[in-house]
Amino acid sequence: MGLILGSSLKLATDTYNKNITSKVILKLLEDIDYFFNYAFIIEMSVKIIAVGLVMDENSYLTDSWNQLDFFIVTSSIADMALSSFDLPFIRILRMLRVLRPLRFISRNIGLKMIVVALLESVGHIFNVAIVISMVYLVFAILGVNFMMGQMFYCSIDPYILHTESECLLAGGAWNRYDHNFDNVPQAYISLFVVSSLEGWPDIAI
Repeated sequence: MGLILGSSLKLATDTYNKNITSKVILKLLEDIDYFFNYAFIIEMSVKIIAVGLVMDENSYLTDSWNQLDFFIVTSSIADMALSSFDLPFIRILRMLRVLRPLRFISRNIGLKMIVVALLESVGHIFNVAIVISMVYLVFAILGVNFMMGQMFYCSIDPYILHTESECLLAGGAWNRYDHNFDNVPQAYISLFVVSSLEGWPDIAI
């Protein structure tokens, strides 16, 4: 657990590495990074020796959290092996370091239960989303039937000039609101804006 927290703090300091000019400090940070990499490699190796890699029932790679650890460690090994080469995909391997704090979840039973529950609820959330989309479809069709072609405003005095003829006589332009009910897709967007409580006063007015 301490290694994971220390590695996470090291990742946080990497944000400010560009502002560090001292070669001694940069070399120290690089050595710290190598220390955490080797520590995680040793941890993974001990687990593989103890329970086996993949052949047995309870072997290392049969657990999904161990698979995540294996991916993070192997990407770190590849990063160290190819660090001397200036290749574009090396930057991608270095970006995978941000996955290290996820190892903390596998060490904490409470967090692991929460993550597992969230992942198992994804399917149910998808079913609810289908039902909600059907409800939106019904109200979008109703909106098109009742308010098609009515979401217009005058570019001058929009609260006084309410018809196209009055607007044109006053020298204004008869414009359509960005959110309207002229078709079902646009009605979908307008309903979403209203239900999200963002920008709904403009539509309601």
